[in-house]
Amino acid sequence: TQVCRVSSDDSASAASSMEVTDRIASLEQRVQMQEDEIQLLKSALADVVRRLNLSEEQQAMGSRRGPTKGNTPHFYKHFSHFFCIIKQQGRQVFCSNTHFQSNTHAEESCFKFSESPSIHPLSIHRLILTRVAGGGWSLSQLTRAKAGDTLDRSPVCRRATYIDKQEGYVKMYLKGRPITMYMPKDQVDSYCLEARAELPSNKLKLDWVYGYRGRDCRSNLYLLPTGETVYFIASVVVLFNVDEQLQRHYTGHTDDIKCLAVHPDKITIATGQVAGTSSDGKLAPHVRVWDSVSLNTLHVLGTGFFDRALVCLAFSKSNGGNTLCVVDDSNDHVLSVWDWQREDRLAEVKCSNESVFAADFHPTDSNIVVTCGKSHLYFWNLEKGMLVKKQGLFEKQEKPKFVLCVTFAENGDAITGDSSGNILVWGKGTYRTNRISHVIQGAHEGSIFALCMLRNGTLVSGGKDRRLISWDNSYQQIQTVPELFGPIRTIAEGRGQTVLIGTTKNFVLQGSLDGEFMSITQVDGHTDELWGLAVHPWKPQFLTCGYDRQVCLWDSSSHQLIWAKNMDDAAQSAGFHPSGSVVAIGTQTGRWLVLDTDSKDLVTVHTDGNEQLSVMRYGPDGNFLAIGSHDNYIYIYAVAENGRKYSRVGKCSGHSSFITHLDWSVDSQYLVSNSGDYEILYWIPSVCKQVVSVDMTRDIEWFTYTCTLGFQVFGLWPDGSDGTDINAVCRSNDKNLLVTGDDFGKVHLFSYPCSQFRAPSHVYGGHSSHVTNVTFLYDDGYLVSTGGKDMSVMQWRIV
Repeated sequence: TQVCRVSSDDSASAASSMEVTDRIASLEQRVQMQEDEIQLLKSALADVVRRLNLSEEQQAMGSRRGPTKGNTPHFYKHFSHFFCIIKQQGRQVFCSNTHFQSNTHAEESCFKFSESPSIHPLSIHRLILTRVAGGGWSLSQLTRAKAGDTLDRSPVCRRATYIDKQEGYVKMYLKGRPITMYMPKDQVDSYCLEARAELPSNKLKLDWVYGYRGRDCRSNLYLLPTGETVYFIASVVVLFNVDEQLQRHYTGHTDDIKCLAVHPDKITIATGQVAGTSSDGKLAPHVRVWDSVSLNTLHVLGTGFFDRALVCLAFSKSNGGNTLCVVDDSNDHVLSVWDWQREDRLAEVKCSNESVFAADFHPTDSNIVVTCGKSHLYFWNLEKGMLVKKQGLFEKQEKPKFVLCVTFAENGDAITGDSSGNILVWGKGTYRTNRISHVIQGAHEGSIFALCMLRNGTLVSGGKDRRLISWDNSYQQIQTVPELFGPIRTIAEGRGQTVLIGTTKNFVLQGSLDGEFMSITQVDGHTDELWGLAVHPWKPQFLTCGYDRQVCLWDSSSHQLIWAKNMDDAAQSAGFHPSGSVVAIGTQTGRWLVLDTDSKDLVTVHTDGNEQLSVMRYGPDGNFLAIGSHDNYIYIYAVAENGRKYSRVGKCSGHSSFITHLDWSVDSQYLVSNSGDYEILYWIPSVCKQVVSVDMTRDIEWFTYTCTLGFQVFGLWPDGSDGTDINAVCRSNDKNLLVTGDDFGKVHLFSYPCSQFRAPSHVYGGHSSHVTNVTFLYDDGYLVSTGGKDMSVMQWRIV
């Protein structure tokens, strides 16, 4: 039963007496329909019980006479009669999914229909009464049951669907909640629930990835001989040619990539990922070794061996790169050495129960591995299949809390940077003596995150103080370059005298030690969960915003950041005015603001409630703005002067849960909304009145389709969904395609309309977190998706 809420805000206009009367009448009608259905079910089940009891008595009499060929109870006759009663009411019943649960105790987990006399009819009817009354089986499952069929005894039927031809609606269930979706009148007679939907003829190709993971990963930035800069974000490795402004992508991983290593041949690359989950189950952490020219996977290492994630990778240098060392993120941070070409593990050892930040082979001895991390520096020697440890001795030098990075000089010296801001040099052969030979005290103010030894013997260091410092071969400071894009996380040598820098603010910069550094990758700059996405109505531009309080406007053609703006509150949603001159941003605190899209200047600020604003939608004519809030209300504003003047009309009250999605009709007269408890409600926004008449709403043409619930899109829901798996939906402007973003990091491309169950889709990976938003650009040539916690923005070309 719908919960009605009457606004106490007199400026929002409280419901008129006529509105209340209409709403009460609608509720009474819905309650009556539910009572009719319950009564029908009760009478039908009573008839089944009566017939099964009669069958039981007949069987008991037959058993006293001995078994005969015709002694099997007429089980199916009773059920066919039972469902005839249902169908006489004009309802056809189908099931979208009959779930088969594998269990060794089959008699406990499922019930199998059979004509065997050993199944007692009383047991059957008790089971049916229990499961139907408890919602465990749908009537549709029983309708289709025949000899050999198996029905699940799981707590609830995952999803059943009904079609009522007389009323012209389809009913589906999400998390046990019925959702009624009325079809357009012209489709009622021709629509068939069991018809098969077709895959779209179009496909998606990953065109551009805006992002770099520098906030929590190290040594993940390199320059290849091809001129491509290689780095990763989410589950994608990006190979970016700066000169040609082209990207290629390695997409073999299934979840977050955490580490990367380049082979001495500068062609072979190893990357390691975390453990993850998908709709099919758990994903094991592993290392993938692949070719950077062909992008083909060569080897997969450690599936089933590693725990949680891979945090460090390094190829050996002195033996042609034949071995690979790996450190995982288990409690013991296991260090293992592999012959990667044979996929053979040569040795393994528990490295440390504390964090490990770096691991690398000695440049002149492939049997020596150095690891560092919290409160330790270890020199490992591979001897006869065993890794033997020697601990670095700090002696008179105060032991740092963290040893954060390690590199090597040409003469074999190991060089470390630590959380005290010191650079320590461990003299050649320190894997035997493990003693400090030189100290650069206070090289940086705060932690040193990265060290890089250039080809000319210059050492470059960078850290939390955002400074890049170069040192000569006598460890004397040469020069300092201040950096304004965040603490320096990693350093790599570029072409000639250039240096590449990755920062904790997710920027990749290129420059020289005696000049300025410029951003070379158009990274998204977002450093916290990303939710807001909006596209310009007539330009190749889109806007992103997130919990990091950053708003960024992008040019999808040049892949350039047009502007970025800091806000006072975490951003949740965004929407462009049809003129394209302004964009509205909704926050997590109930405040919303309007920005000028050319100058990023603030136009106006308003507050509605104190909860997050999930949706910002302008009407097609630009005269109204609808704001969906987590306080269950939809706030309506009248808009004037091309989005520069706003006056509140009121708020739409009627949802019993938070607002998730909104769409306007083509004529800007109606609004449809979805909520967290799977309601679909319709509104006349100009008067904030709910529309309860099915005849008024079933044939409305919608300007956009971003609602996840509705007759035109219900086929996108996967089997077993609990209603929260799909975060975002968008219909293409030509109304031929539908794209969705789900909780498993996948982007799905469907044909539109998507009104057949289990509609097929093309599925694309790349995101390693829940895909929070998806939308087509104005000309349908591309679409953009945002990853929540992976903080990436991906642009897909439609081919």
